[in-house]
Amino acid sequence: MKIGAHVRDDDPLAAVAEREAEVLQFFLSDPQGWKAPKPHPHGEAIKESPVEVFIHSPYLINVASMNNRIRIPSRKNVTQHANGAAEIGAKGLVVHGGHVGSAEDVEEGLVNWRKLFEREQEKGGFAVPILIENTAGGDNAMTRDLDTIARLWDKVGEFGAGFCFDTCHAYAAGWDLTEAVKKVKAITGRIDLVHLNNSRDEFGSTRDRHANVVGGDGTIDPEVLAAVAAEAGAPVVVETPADGQAADIAYIRERVASA
Repeated sequence: MKIGAHVRDDDPLAAVAEREAEVLQFFLSDPQGWKAPKPHPHGEAIKESPVEVFIHSPYLINVASMNNRIRIPSRKNVTQHANGAAEIGAKGLVVHGGHVGSAEDVEEGLVNWRKLFEREQEKGGFAVPILIENTAGGDNAMTRDLDTIARLWDKVGEFGAGFCFDTCHAYAAGWDLTEAVKKVKAITGRIDLVHLNNSRDEFGSTRDRHANVVGGDGTIDPEVLAAVAAEAGAPVVVETPADGQAADIAYIRERVASA
């Protein structure tokens, strides 16, 4: 199992070396904007590196949205970032599940996800796998509840959609982490990436505030997080405060090796 971190965008390989990581994740553009990614100044070095690379898409993306001003640029942005990810040899693009409005039907949001894959399939498919991530809150969210994730996979599973499992989000959404990996795999058949994050808030809070796996103000037992990593059997990325990432990675590596 390879373990790494979400790192700064300007020089990801240097950040990986500082953390003794084997996996890196970063943004290709402003995570709060709609701009298409530009060629990365270290793109060739990243592509040639033995480190496994994942790209996280901007937070504004909401493929499920019923609002054309959000859904249409979201679709375009996913394709742009998938292409940018492919250019640097990334293994996948992480995309949040998104949501529909309070008075709108979740089913329509699930259909919009299917349309994303159908449209891209007509053009030959995405340049890298799209890894849909579970989210922490929202009554009309696509990936907060396991039942809704199952409905989503009925729509997109045939297109090879991947799954990114975030432990903080799952804990905030009220999932039992000791059973979550088994339940997710029963639905999706796969976990492609684990975001192994502790939570600053209590179980079921619906709040998305990450804490370091160890040595911080997390409310999840680090041993439980290590067990999730071992059971998932996928690359692990910590999206935790930078100062503690090296310790997080070392802890997970030691616990998984001794499991």
